[in-house]
Amino acid sequence: MIRLSDLILPLNHSPEELEQAARLRLGLEDGAPMRWHVVRRGNDARKKSAIKLVYTVDVEVADEAALLDRHAGDQHVRATPDTSYHFPVMAPADYSGPRPVVIGAGPCGLLAALILAQMGLKPIILERGKAVRERTKDTWGLWRRSELNPESNVQFGEGGAGTFSDGKLYSRIKDPRHLGRKVLVEFVKAGAPDDILYEAHPHIGTFRLVTMVMSMRETIEKLGGEYRFETLVSGFDVGEDRKLRGLHLSDGGYIETSHVIMAVGHSSRDTFHALHDAGVTMEAKPFAIGVRIEHPQSWIDKARFGECAGNEILGAAAYSLSHQCSNGRTVYSFCMCPGGRVVAATSEEGRVVTNGMSQYSRAEFNANSGLVVTIDPGKDYPGGPLAGIAFQRHWEDLAYIAGGSNYWAPGQKLGDLLAGRSSSGDFGAVVPSYKPGVKLTDLRECLPDYVIDAIREALPVFGRQVPGYDHPDVIMTGVETRTSSPLRITRGKDFQSLNTPGLYPAGEGAGYAGGILSAAVDGIKVAEALALDLLK
Repeated sequence: MIRLSDLILPLNHSPEELEQAARLRLGLEDGAPMRWHVVRRGNDARKKSAIKLVYTVDVEVADEAALLDRHAGDQHVRATPDTSYHFPVMAPADYSGPRPVVIGAGPCGLLAALILAQMGLKPIILERGKAVRERTKDTWGLWRRSELNPESNVQFGEGGAGTFSDGKLYSRIKDPRHLGRKVLVEFVKAGAPDDILYEAHPHIGTFRLVTMVMSMRETIEKLGGEYRFETLVSGFDVGEDRKLRGLHLSDGGYIETSHVIMAVGHSSRDTFHALHDAGVTMEAKPFAIGVRIEHPQSWIDKARFGECAGNEILGAAAYSLSHQCSNGRTVYSFCMCPGGRVVAATSEEGRVVTNGMSQYSRAEFNANSGLVVTIDPGKDYPGGPLAGIAFQRHWEDLAYIAGGSNYWAPGQKLGDLLAGRSSSGDFGAVVPSYKPGVKLTDLRECLPDYVIDAIREALPVFGRQVPGYDHPDVIMTGVETRTSSPLRITRGKDFQSLNTPGLYPAGEGAGYAGGILSAAVDGIKVAEALALDLLK
């Protein structure tokens, strides 16, 4: 097959026009046989009056070698690369050796477990939270009734934190082996929409993620995998030679194992403490904190797409913003959720944490995004690898108090924040979506001054880039503290812990990913490394 890239057509073109553009690129006559399918579709909205769609297409024609020779040197005409997945090793059909353990059933753990199961290694998956359907009920309990289950919430349970998100499936990671494609293919098999295979910025949404996660669990179990929900790892048994020997469970149980993938996500703070107690090498790393900022989605659509706002192909508009501040901090948008809502995302009692979520339709009234500021362990939370956890908890504690000590979130209007005054009264043109509720106040009560100062500097800049972004009624809700893990569980080229062989730190919680796709890809890499070591 031949891959054609950068085919540019008007927004409302016909399918025939796309085929004709492919024929024109190759110099094929109208009657010449050709089969084709879309590999990627994005848009170029730099000119709002003339938004274009940009395609990559794979075509199948006669005498492809001659056509490739004719277009040699054209970077937009090349042989279609092989994006199929190849297992590095397979267990024998009668394999009865040690079973690897995967701790955590988020995107990283899910793909790690799937790959191990497909290689015939029958993994055991330990998840501290509940199965996804039960977990969803518990999560709604916090949103509707201010009732938190510390072991079953947005952070903990089958599917991980990514289940209650926009379900974005794009990443900036380098992926020469096309492992991201493997992830997307498996997601489609499990019920995700086919368009994630070709959209430039694919997403799934929470409702579809729930059913997809259940389907993938069934696949893993059919291949011999075993799930154990509501099972918390409380300790790590490490021998005098520093090799992993087993896992202690909070219910008093013990699992003997020499190969464990750590895919716990960025909020399993007690697990990080247990790893530290076991002497596992880790280090503090930078992350970011800030707020969730909300605008009516129609404002963002109009600012991005002009008169084309509302077009079905374009969908709900997104944005990505960044500003380098005079105080040395960077302010940037994070986890932008078009047509979604801000959600209560704490996993610990007496603390408030925000996150963003969208459904596949992205049809809710507001757009929201994290608006966060970089912080550095050296100057902001010195004191060792666990100091970032204490730092996060401090501001989450203050947010709980500022919101009224009932899991309501503290909020402030943008105009009041810029003017340096507390917010009160009615919300105005932008009504926050966070449940159970938002209390208007002064966000300086629950964020460092340098974070507020950086946001104040960035907002007018972003307003010039996205008209309406700095409208005085825009609402900001605190606090966003779980942007990424505050530490890294360091590993070597073999993907094992630097000082604890048999322990494979993986994904976002270990400091090696940021988002669903990159975490899932990391899960595949770590599973491959473990299998190669186990079957050598």
